[in-house]
Amino acid sequence: MGKKRHILHGFTRFVCGLIAWVCLLAALLGTVSRQLPEELQSLPYVPVVVAFTPWFALLGLVALVLALASRKWIAALLSLLCLGLQGWWQYSYFVPQNHLDDAAVQAVSGNRANTGDGYARVMTANVYKGRASAKAIVEAVRDQRVEVLAMQETTSPFIHALKAEGINDYLPYFQVASSDHKYGNALFSATPLDSPNDDDVDSSASFMPGGTVSFGSAKTPIRFVSVHTTSPKPGYWGKWRTSLDEVAALRSHKDTKYVLMGDFNATTDHTPFRNVLGTRFHDAAQSAGRGFVFSWPADIPHFPKFAGIDHIVLDQGIVAGQVGTLPIPGSDHAALLATIAVQ
Repeated sequence: MGKKRHILHGFTRFVCGLIAWVCLLAALLGTVSRQLPEELQSLPYVPVVVAFTPWFALLGLVALVLALASRKWIAALLSLLCLGLQGWWQYSYFVPQNHLDDAAVQAVSGNRANTGDGYARVMTANVYKGRASAKAIVEAVRDQRVEVLAMQETTSPFIHALKAEGINDYLPYFQVASSDHKYGNALFSATPLDSPNDDDVDSSASFMPGGTVSFGSAKTPIRFVSVHTTSPKPGYWGKWRTSLDEVAALRSHKDTKYVLMGDFNATTDHTPFRNVLGTRFHDAAQSAGRGFVFSWPADIPHFPKFAGIDHIVLDQGIVAGQVGTLPIPGSDHAALLATIAVQ
């Protein structure tokens, strides 16, 4: 009996050790992929692997527990290394880098949007080739008191549906642009859009319309751009990286203060997106420090969103808070919202 128990114990340790190494190798793969330069991250399927980066921490944790149970000390040390790196990369999502003051929260809590101050609720939503509910978009704008709305993958019928649902009652100023006259991107505002443009990025992916919004008490007007880069999928890996590099070129426009909102098809773990941020821009969800904000996929029943590929990217001096997502029926993306304070 004792011999059988010893054999069973040895077999259990062997299985635990084997699973530990399998989980560890997967965690190491994700960890290494996250640090690759953008030229290597745009190799086939690597962007997909990198999108799962935060979840590799769970594999690292499983590997650590099983490695300790099976006394695989090298595996345990490597698991700790993976967990340490993941913690270093992701901790900013849980530690606020700036603070939205109480005045900002109160300013966006009224019955209607107040366009005369330096605060605003902003929202971006990929409307999935016009399949999203126009009614849900308008209701979100009304209920959230949105002052600036960016949308991606709009269609002419969808824009007409928005108007039929009363979008002009809340956001009467807009710029809609399409490079193929089929799917486009849009920017809607509660106040006039100065210098509206079909494509502020000169992008190879899609027209990214822009417009300048002046906030009542703010000294500097803000240039809003609706962003939609190429999706990383077979045949488009290099174009995905190029489209992000084109957005990153906006960093050199020193005379303009930006808020970039849209579907970047990349997370903060993708090197090309971090290059968009550089030392100038910051991601609203990351700097707000209230945890991960995943927006995709939002249309698979009983399956959680696992990637934050929609972003509100802010220029220096703009503070964000109250960041969150809102489901939009008919879309594969959740809408992303934030309150911003403009100096």
